[in-house]
Amino acid sequence: MARFYAVIQGNRGPATRMGSIASGMYAHVRGWDTGAAVEVYVNDEGNDEVAIYKTGGSNRPHQAELLAVFTANHLINHTSQKESE
Repeated sequence: MARFYAVIQGNRGPATRMGSIASGMYAHVRGWDTGAAVEVYVNDEGNDEVAIYKTGGSNRPHQAELLAVFTANHLINHTSQKESE
């Protein structure tokens, strides 16, 4: 049984992927100029941990800003910034 499981839906129907403790799971969903990346992995304490990033989309996929890191019972890191106008 997989430690991590993901489902994504697009115009070709759903697709699923499995991840292990060693591989973790990574997904990047994006438009041209903005996107979101989610990384799920096992932390040093053996707990599942999730990191969420705001990205620059397809035009700047490696531009990433960490928004939050959390486990099932604990918000580890959260950045709240005022929206630019």
